[in-house]
Amino acid sequence: MSNHWIVVADNSSARIFTVDDPHGELQQVDILEHPEAREHARDLNADRPGRSFDSKGEGRHAMGVSVDPVEQEIIRFARQVVDHLKAACNDGRCNRLLLVAGPHLLGLIRKHLDLPRDVQVTELEKNLGQYNAHEIRGHLPARL
Repeated sequence: MSNHWIVVADNSSARIFTVDDPHGELQQVDILEHPEAREHARDLNADRPGRSFDSKGEGRHAMGVSVDPVEQEIIRFARQVVDHLKAACNDGRCNRLLLVAGPHLLGLIRKHLDLPRDVQVTELEKNLGQYNAHEIRGHLPARL
């Protein structure tokens, strides 16, 4: 099996492919899923916000959330992907990595990705999560 991984991710799933031939077809070897990122904010945050007293006076108000619940799930998923990639690279299963994701998710992954120096990482800002392996291959560089 090749040590060259292609990770195609969207906000709720990441498929990991390998390729043996630089011009060859992609073979899917793993998938990570995070269905919570597909939920609506109202379903993720079913409780009413907490209440707080004003620092002066007798007023009360609802406390807001600092991060949108859907965004928080996307952040959690990005960390899950990063943890999986770190483990694979540290175990020697991956030494070349092509990350394919939309700009927002790619930025979240990049923020937490800290791989060994000998791992070559390339990024491609494209949302290809809905395509099959053959269609994805058509969007990637001709020679991987």
